[in-house]
Amino acid sequence: MDRIGFRPVARADLPMLEGWLHDPRVTPWWRGPEAQLAGIEDDLDEPVMRQWLAMLNDQPAAYAQFYPAHHWKAPEFLGLPANALAIDCFSGPDGFGHGAAWIAALAERLLVETPVLVIDPEPANLRAIRAYAKAGFAGEALRPAEDGTMVRIMTRHR
Repeated sequence: MDRIGFRPVARADLPMLEGWLHDPRVTPWWRGPEAQLAGIEDDLDEPVMRQWLAMLNDQPAAYAQFYPAHHWKAPEFLGLPANALAIDCFSGPDGFGHGAAWIAALAERLLVETPVLVIDPEPANLRAIRAYAKAGFAGEALRPAEDGTMVRIMTRHR
């Protein structure tokens, strides 16, 4: 069984994350790798944004960022509890096939501090939706995100 752990993202991780963002399994959902990387780098200094690497057997396997769902007033999160945490994530090359396991482990850690987590994949991102469902997230509501992209609202409760 894989050992799953987490550690904060460091600036030294940015070149690795840049490579992951160019992976053809990631780019359809995290469009514009350079802009996405710039956002990740900027968010290293954002106090409400936490960014972690999921580690499988002590090796980086995936990226996750999480934050108070209502901090940026994202329209897709309207109606969620005030203390909900939102998660955005993607796998690196060694993380594909392990998503459900590391997302479930992340959810268990985060549900200690909040009663509800939300994740919002695009409806066509079936690989992610399957992993989130296996990790205990559920929900089929479709809502427009701030940029107009439709997203599926999936939550997991304590």
